[in-house]
Amino acid sequence: MSAIQGCRSCGHSDLATVLNFGQSPLADRLLRPEELGEEDLFFPLRLVVCPQCALVQITENVPPQILYCGDYPYYTSVSPGLVRHFTQAAHAMLARTPLPAGARVIEAASNDGYQLKVFRDAGFEVLGVDPASGPAQAANDAGIETCCDFFSAEVARRLAGEGKRARLLTGNNVLNLIQDLDDFAQAVDLLLEEEGTLCFEVPDFVATVDQAAFDNVFHQNTTYWTATSLDRFWRARGLYLNHIEPAPTFGGSLRVYFERREDPSTAVRARLAEEQERGVPSPEFYAAFAERVERIKAGLCAMIADLRRQGQRIVAYGAAGGMATTLLSYLDLQDNPIEYAVDINPHKHGRFTSGSRLEIRPAEALIEDRPDVALLLAWNFADEILEQQAAFREGGGRFLVPIPEPRLI
Repeated sequence: MSAIQGCRSCGHSDLATVLNFGQSPLADRLLRPEELGEEDLFFPLRLVVCPQCALVQITENVPPQILYCGDYPYYTSVSPGLVRHFTQAAHAMLARTPLPAGARVIEAASNDGYQLKVFRDAGFEVLGVDPASGPAQAANDAGIETCCDFFSAEVARRLAGEGKRARLLTGNNVLNLIQDLDDFAQAVDLLLEEEGTLCFEVPDFVATVDQAAFDNVFHQNTTYWTATSLDRFWRARGLYLNHIEPAPTFGGSLRVYFERREDPSTAVRARLAEEQERGVPSPEFYAAFAERVERIKAGLCAMIADLRRQGQRIVAYGAAGGMATTLLSYLDLQDNPIEYAVDINPHKHGRFTSGSRLEIRPAEALIEDRPDVALLLAWNFADEILEQQAAFREGGGRFLVPIPEPRLI
């Protein structure tokens, strides 16, 4: 582990603290029963903003080999909502940037190939790059060529040498995971054809602030982007923000399109002007965010304590990686008020969450065991989950939704 010496985007050294979570456990490190005697991995988690380029980021680098390799439990295809969304996103990209016959689409952090399948079925060459062996193997087994490695300049140089460059280079929820932004930008430059388009989705930190979604902050997410910081970062590296679209994923995301020529759409101009008016580039924008997060924490802790006094049994719904880990760690609940967690991802069943040590069971446990309340850690999928778990609610079960304001449904 190492602390950054300056901004990941521009190198500026005087970074302002937004939130300090203290020592926080590592997300997505789910323990098997035989590993419960091992100590959890805790790392500092401090969120800062650069007053020079407006990039929000955390101050520590956890080695990527610890974060993503080996037994990584995140498979996007198990979420019907995400599969629907990224299928629609692929069609939106094709509508916005029509590709010539035989064009290649490369995806960084392609996971199990859920989106590349859309491009392959449309007749294009596809190539995924992902360091997690499990999801990469699942993609290759499904006929989606996937290089099991980190998306880096070294890997890009090798692929480009093999003639594998992209007319469309895409990635979802990946730029925010990158520790070495310059290396990532070099990889993009090597692989993107001269007339190509870089298009990716990234969580929208303005939406995070507006919702006080502090659980979006975890060690994998090293950077937190706005249109302003995206424009400044890529412009300095010869790519221009030409279009922007909102997306509903992760509590609010941005789908952004970059090209080597500058031709910004009305949507880009409007969004940059809006962020300037709201003061997004300045540290003062984030002060109210930190105050609101503290109020949410106090309110959630009080509600959980009151439910326990009433004799209510509480479980968690969604062992959702960083969101679940950060929220439970930051609440610092005493006396283990949450009995276990449920999740629809079968790769997580029978394991235990990091830090809180909650056993993860199938979602069917809500019906079989009948707890009174489920703390909805995957709150950004609330509509989908409430629909899926209608039987639990009809039987008297309730969901405690933590963000943007704690409420029982």
